[in-house]
Amino acid sequence: MPRKSASPHPAVRRLLKELGENIRLARLRRGFSMELVAERAGMSRPTLRAVESGEPGVTLGSYANVLHSLGLHEDLALVGRDDVLGRKLQDAGLPTRRRAPKRDATSTASGQAPKKARDE
Repeated sequence: MPRKSASPHPAVRRLLKELGENIRLARLRRGFSMELVAERAGMSRPTLRAVESGEPGVTLGSYANVLHSLGLHEDLALVGRDDVLGRKLQDAGLPTRRRAPKRDATSTASGQAPKKARDE
């Protein structure tokens, strides 16, 4: 039985719905039937319907195949290309957090300070 994924955030749901609608409009502008696009994308009509509805359970590969069959596959390369926030963080040169030094296993097990610290 397939594993269920987490329910997407409402903002992600809205984005997927918008993406599906944009794909549907692109198909209609080209005058392609659902049957033709589904065949070219290598999927069933119900899967194409799920893509055009923005269903979150549809694989990214299915979305990519539909975009390819509509001639829009190069748009996928634009995702994440202009990462303004990431660039700002990189340019700021924020230091990464350092981890605390490891504790001696004997001191944590007995609840006492390490032997060296007790002797001094």
